[in-house]
Amino acid sequence: MKKRAPLRAAAVQAAPVFLDRDASTARAIDYIEQAGERGLDLIVFPEGFIPAHPVWYHFIPATSRKALDMAAQLFENSVEIGGPMTDALCAAARAAGVNVVIGVCERRPNTSGTMYNTQLFIDRNGRIAGKHQKLMPTVGERLVHTGGWGDTLHAVDFGPVRVSGLICGENSNPLAIFSLSTESAQVHAASWPNHFSKNEHAMADVVLMASRSLAYKANCFVINACGTVSERMIEEVATSDSDREFLRAPRHSGGSSIVDANAMVIAGPMPGNQEGFLEAELDLGLCVHSKLVHDYSGHYNRPDVFTLRVSRRVPGYVENEGADEEHAQAERAAPADPASKPDYKSARNRPRAGKTVR
Repeated sequence: MKKRAPLRAAAVQAAPVFLDRDASTARAIDYIEQAGERGLDLIVFPEGFIPAHPVWYHFIPATSRKALDMAAQLFENSVEIGGPMTDALCAAARAAGVNVVIGVCERRPNTSGTMYNTQLFIDRNGRIAGKHQKLMPTVGERLVHTGGWGDTLHAVDFGPVRVSGLICGENSNPLAIFSLSTESAQVHAASWPNHFSKNEHAMADVVLMASRSLAYKANCFVINACGTVSERMIEEVATSDSDREFLRAPRHSGGSSIVDANAMVIAGPMPGNQEGFLEAELDLGLCVHSKLVHDYSGHYNRPDVFTLRVSRRVPGYVENEGADEEHAQAERAAPADPASKPDYKSARNRPRAGKTVR
């Protein structure tokens, strides 16, 4: 059997143009074009790359005027999927011939406040192949993002490869990981923010810990795309010298890496003061080798003992009670239409249906 050519993939480690949708989109398109020139098959961007992640809540009181103004800016610069911004990204992916996973702050169309933390999947033909909305916003995200639904918890078929995705803390959620592993993704896109809070482990340490575990349990490659911190971001969110020192320290941001299907690090971690591509060639046959040993969503599981139920239902925000009864009352009040009366004579003359044997 002819061996498949390796998949050329990369994490994009970069900072957005803080709270500027158009400029962040232009920056993303530049990376997509470069990826095409490099002959890459797949690239993954950090969490919330367009227009930014709400990192200010680590430094600024949530109810302050400054925090509220930033939240309003986030909404004004958020993304409607299917709008001009995603059209531009799709056109760039098509021109470059590159499959793209990118983090965006998504807003519901025709609303004035509801946003999701979303990964957008765009195939090399310029089509939106799917999206994943973060199921549970974390820490300050809860002030601006609502949770997504199970209908977006899916792997995406990019043609040469099946790709799954989770955002930040979701990459440690065992149930989410198991759900996606049942869909036989060969590559997992893990999107991460610019940094964690001052009270947590360094982000690069958490990224490696979580992604090596995920790769081992799901038998797939993991591309960790981590954000970095720009000077513009520091100017906007830092409130003290200690904040500025924290944000400028390379160990607290970045840390992009690529892990193979045996949970071995094959590229990175990338220092937090660097931007660019972290590339690797992925031999997808390794996914088969690792699953022959431990396929936790297949032969190495006991479905008679363990099962997982995933709801794909998206509940509505409004339920109009009494609408059916109002309709029925209107029908009863309407004058009878003779043409609508049943024709019993014709019915008697129809041949009887044969007996059904069950």
